[in-house]
Amino acid sequence: MNLFLIGYRCTGKTTVGKALAQRLGWPFRDTDQLIVENAGTSIARMVDAGGWRYFRERERQTLADLSVADRQVVATGGGIVLDARNVRAMQRSGKIVWLTAGEQTIQARMLADESTAGNRPPLTGTGLLAEIAVVLADRRPLYEKAADVTIDTDREAVAAVCERIVVALGREWMMDEGDGRM
Repeated sequence: MNLFLIGYRCTGKTTVGKALAQRLGWPFRDTDQLIVENAGTSIARMVDAGGWRYFRERERQTLADLSVADRQVVATGGGIVLDARNVRAMQRSGKIVWLTAGEQTIQARMLADESTAGNRPPLTGTGLLAEIAVVLADRRPLYEKAADVTIDTDREAVAAVCERIVVALGREWMMDEGDGRM
C-alpha cells in the first residue's frame, strides 16, 4: 500500500511527503523530481521542447513505475489527475490524499519557492493569481473525485498535517511491520 499526495503546486506535497515518509519509515518519492532526474533537464525545458503532452506521458510512465512498489510516500505533480490512467494506478496501489490551500497561500508559497520560476512553466497566459484560480477551478473536480482524504495545509504546521493524514487514513494500514514505527 502506497500513499499518494495530490494537489495544486505549493500545497505542501513535497514538504509533507518527506516528513510523513520519515515518520512512517517509508521511502519518499517525488514524481516531478524523478522525471527531471531521468530526463536530465527541467520540466520547463521539457515542455518547451516537446509540449505538455510529452511531459504528461513521462509523468504517466513514472507513476506507473512507482505504482508497482509498496510502502512509499509519493508526492505527485499538480496535473497528475488530468489523466484518468494515473488516478486508477494510484487507486489500485494505495490511498490518495488531496492537500489543499487557499489561492493567496499558494501564490505566496510560489513566490517564495525558487524552483517554481525556473522549473515550473506557467500553465496559462494570465497573471499568477488568475492562473491559480483558473487551474484550480478546472482541476478541483478531478482532485475531489480521486481523493480518499482531503487535508487543508493553509495554516497548519507540517507535523499537524502529517498527524491528520495518519488519523484520517487509520494508523493500522500504515504501520511498518518491521519496527512498529509510526
